[in-house]
Amino acid sequence: MTINARDILSNPVHCAAFGFGSGLAPKAPGTFGTLAAIPLYWLFADFPVVVYLVFLVLSFVLGVYLCGKTAEDLGVHDHSGIVWDEFVGFWVTMIAAPTGWLWIVIGFVLFRLFDIWKPWPINIADKRIHSGLGIMVDDVLAGCYAWLGLQLLARLI
Repeated sequence: MTINARDILSNPVHCAAFGFGSGLAPKAPGTFGTLAAIPLYWLFADFPVVVYLVFLVLSFVLGVYLCGKTAEDLGVHDHSGIVWDEFVGFWVTMIAAPTGWLWIVIGFVLFRLFDIWKPWPINIADKRIHSGLGIMVDDVLAGCYAWLGLQLLARLI
């Protein structure tokens, strides 16, 4: 399906779901969406963990709506340009992460790996849960796997 960038960017719901335009990348929109999540991560990375988690829960709930409404309007369950789920999945990865560029890069790589690979139960959730919730859940689960990997690496290094 061809998406008109002007239509996406002029609708606040679709614009957010498309990662403020990052999901419009012609190749690897999920990767570009994850990259676009990094500057927003910097804004709240130093917040107390409880505040970070509240922000994360609110971002997830908002994402269920944004992704669901955009998918419905586009008539495509999980259009590759919908990347708000990548934002939240990356932010899950970075919960209580060590500071510094190295950890952002490691978190990015781990999240993209698990989001693309979709090991169990991510693959099940991806196939069985529909609507905005389904779009969000598989990326949050990928973020959980990546978070675990990041935390294990941080303890070993």
